[in-house]
Amino acid sequence: MSGPGPAWVIDLDGVVWLADQPIPGAAGAASRLQALGHRVVFVTNNSSVTVADQEAKLAAHGIAAAGRVVTSAQAVAGLVAPGERVLCCGGPGLAEALWGRGATLVGDDGRGGAGGEVEVVVVGLHRDFDYERLTVATTAVRRGARLLASNADATFPTPAGLVPGAGAILAAVEKASGQKALVAGKPHPPMVDHLRARLGPVGTVVGDRIDTDGALARALGWRFALVLSGVTASVESGGGPPPDVVAPTLAALVEAELGRPA
Repeated sequence: MSGPGPAWVIDLDGVVWLADQPIPGAAGAASRLQALGHRVVFVTNNSSVTVADQEAKLAAHGIAAAGRVVTSAQAVAGLVAPGERVLCCGGPGLAEALWGRGATLVGDDGRGGAGGEVEVVVVGLHRDFDYERLTVATTAVRRGARLLASNADATFPTPAGLVPGAGAILAAVEKASGQKALVAGKPHPPMVDHLRARLGPVGTVVGDRIDTDGALARALGWRFALVLSGVTASVESGGGPPPDVVAPTLAALVEAELGRPA
């Protein structure tokens, strides 16, 4: 009996799509891997969108992804104990993961209410971030709350170019609170441990960021395939350790890897 198919961790933003705009050929390439029995998991540092919405978006692009999406929100929620009082500085995806973990989410004002002080501040992509929310979060940290983050990506790609990511918000919270966060998403140990346990010791990470996706591959001990459809325009501009393979898009990568036209 043959063993399980090859494992692939595929990033979303900059690899499968740019915001709502599909990257040509990406859906067909991912579906082709799945049809051949490869184990494909879509791993994103975007913590603002729920898993169900990510799966639905992939389905709308023509990719079957039920049960195959892993987010940094899930990774960071795993660092919170059920019942802990959490200030969620992030979007619906982060709140969903924390609720699912059994955390008690406090209000945006950071007031612990009858249950006591905030015990954990969790930072993700926070589209409503402003000075008041920065004040609330940093005050809670200075009062003793643990500081966690879904990811530290400074930017993420859109059709209009790069826009600030969760890492830009996290930098403000860390600077004002004087504390460094424990980061859970790619390429940090919580995400690494989850993926290794799920997919095993051998595989390929596909992404558009050397500092995130490339570092994840190195931490896993896997191959890193860099695609130039997102943040990184060239190997030279990406910095960090060189990728094992470079392709303009996911479609071109899969065609080269499988050795015949898609």
